[in-house]
Amino acid sequence: MKYGLSIPQSGALDFISLGALVHRLDPGRVPFRKATQCQIHVSGGEFNCAANLSDCFGLQTGIVTAMVDYPIGDLIAERVRAMGVMPFYKRFAHNGVTGPNMATVYSDRGFGIRPPVVFYNRSNEAAALLKPGDFDWKSIFAGGARWFHSGGIFAALSKTTSEVIIEGMKAAKAAGAVVSFDLNYREKLWKISGGAERAVEVVRRIVENVDVLVGNEEDLQKGLGIPGPEVAAKSKLDPSTFFSMIEQVVKQYPHVKVVATTLREVHSTNRHSWSAVAWIDGKTFVAPTCELDVYDRVGGGDGFASGFFYGLLTGEPEEEAVKLGWAHGALLTSFPGDTTMASVDLVRAFAKGGSARIQR
Repeated sequence: MKYGLSIPQSGALDFISLGALVHRLDPGRVPFRKATQCQIHVSGGEFNCAANLSDCFGLQTGIVTAMVDYPIGDLIAERVRAMGVMPFYKRFAHNGVTGPNMATVYSDRGFGIRPPVVFYNRSNEAAALLKPGDFDWKSIFAGGARWFHSGGIFAALSKTTSEVIIEGMKAAKAAGAVVSFDLNYREKLWKISGGAERAVEVVRRIVENVDVLVGNEEDLQKGLGIPGPEVAAKSKLDPSTFFSMIEQVVKQYPHVKVVATTLREVHSTNRHSWSAVAWIDGKTFVAPTCELDVYDRVGGGDGFASGFFYGLLTGEPEEEAVKLGWAHGALLTSFPGDTTMASVDLVRAFAKGGSARIQR
């Protein structure tokens, strides 16, 4: 046992995610009210991790999710294939007018003093219709799986999605997989799904099944209801606030063996200071701090989680696992879109102190 976790050495799939697939419309630096064109990025907090681990790190990954049989669904499914992720779909037919739909996320990049703005159209979203019994978990885990992952965004979509998460986690546990959860607290989503009180009630039930937790101080406070200092009281790069809350987390959830998060100080939309921290089986680790010139910040947190999970799955020393997550998350902000365009060699080089000097 390493990191306090019993990670299977092999399995047909190294990593399986459960969550919603979305497509993000990105007009670049132009705000939507003046936009004339957009790029389309396929995303989803849970999918991003599976895609990153497949495309950059070469692991065998899968996604359990909803898929609608219409052109937007076809577009998204093509991107899932391109990232090398094995899909396990619950399929829905589109009625040609109102759905069910694959959710749309709108997010411009902002610039300088103008922040990015994110809003949604998740009306009649297929993923929100998912319920226990929709997936044959025995079949999904039949060949063995090493790691199972889900997140707070999917949990907030409806009254049934959190139950699907718990069902999947219990099946993953029975199959011997490590279980992780990214708190990813999104106030806009929980506001229409029962509010702050329901969020804590739901997330607490989920975390009872979790080995590895990803989330910052705000996620821990709002998602788990863990009391803590005012989030804005200290520098965002100071890990002491995060570490001070871990004792309360593990006291309530002694089965949680790993808690990790990124640290980000936003100087402007395109200039961030970036670090990461982790508590692993009673020990604390802090990544270096670097200055980022940000091209597109969306997906950076998932980039960290992906690299960190990779480090744990491949048995890296704890500090190195944190650095791999930190490096991959940093690199991801230099690419357009929500999923990786990095290579594992680039990630390892940056984690070891690489630079932006030209490679000839």
